[in-house]
Amino acid sequence: MSEANSGQSKSSSQRELKTQQNRFWLQSNVNDILEPMMLACCQESPQDKIAFMIAYLEEKYGERAMQGDKKNLEFMRNEAARLENLVEQQKEKTAGTTDDEKQEEQNSEDETDPDDDDDYVDILPEQIAKANKKGPRQSVSAEAFGNFNKKEEFKARVVPKSDAAKDAIMEKIGNSFMFSGLDEAEKLIVVDAMEEKKTFKNEVVIKEGDEGDCLFVVSSGTLSCTKVFKGNTEPTFLKRYEPSEAFGELALLYNAPRAATITSDDECVLYALDRATFNHIVKDAANNKREKYQQFLKTIPLLETMDDYERSQVSEAFKDIKFNQGECIIKEGDEGKELYFLLQ
Repeated sequence: MSEANSGQSKSSSQRELKTQQNRFWLQSNVNDILEPMMLACCQESPQDKIAFMIAYLEEKYGERAMQGDKKNLEFMRNEAARLENLVEQQKEKTAGTTDDEKQEEQNSEDETDPDDDDDYVDILPEQIAKANKKGPRQSVSAEAFGNFNKKEEFKARVVPKSDAAKDAIMEKIGNSFMFSGLDEAEKLIVVDAMEEKKTFKNEVVIKEGDEGDCLFVVSSGTLSCTKVFKGNTEPTFLKRYEPSEAFGELALLYNAPRAATITSDDECVLYALDRATFNHIVKDAANNKREKYQQFLKTIPLLETMDDYERSQVSEAFKDIKFNQGECIIKEGDEGKELYFLLQ
């Protein structure tokens, strides 16, 4: 009995270890793809969820989502091996270099003719030529800022409008998930920057493949979202946009062409928000709020065992709720569906 129990215990431990390994692999390789897609699916609530997810993957990952990229994988493996060899060679070279030699090398580098930089630049055309042989690929990337791409000082635009129009816009964005992370001051900036746009029946508001410079919030009317998938000639219906819903943000988030076509079902009133205001207020606010929540979670003893990735996922689910003095938050006997954390 002792040997049998020992064998069962060993088998159980192996299964548990394998389960943990699988879970770690999924978290490291799959979750960062699936979770944003699931979030986008929940936000959009498309009727054809499979078509929506295919469109999402195709937009974000290009042909890799449909066919894979074996050649690129092989190239990356070879490149990694080459870089590892270069690192080892550099380590050996550095190990045999004295302090005086290092100083001499530094002085030599300081005196190097600027024209020598061309020797390094000459390598680039060869690498570009290799990449071009793989054929064109659709790419999607978030906007990056640095020394090569300075982020300009932001000055919010103000589109003149009546107080009634401002109140109407504030009501719509207050019900929109896209703007739920903004505080009152940020919402006022967005309201001032928004511009009213009226459409006719069957008017194309966004065309698949075009460059995007703004997003829209629906004030009244409905609009249909369609996409032409590869291999098809007719568009596939994905979703119908209702009042208070926003669309067109993906092109701004990822600097990508419009992923679908949006057509008004009838006469509509829309509010358009420009790229600059979206990037500086809406997108930055979401990032700042996520960072604030992650730092807050580190102070909660109950969650101290969480890693950074898990804290990031929890922070995505947070929602600020304000209560008045004396207001009931939890009532004894009610079903519990939410967990509350006291921020202030």
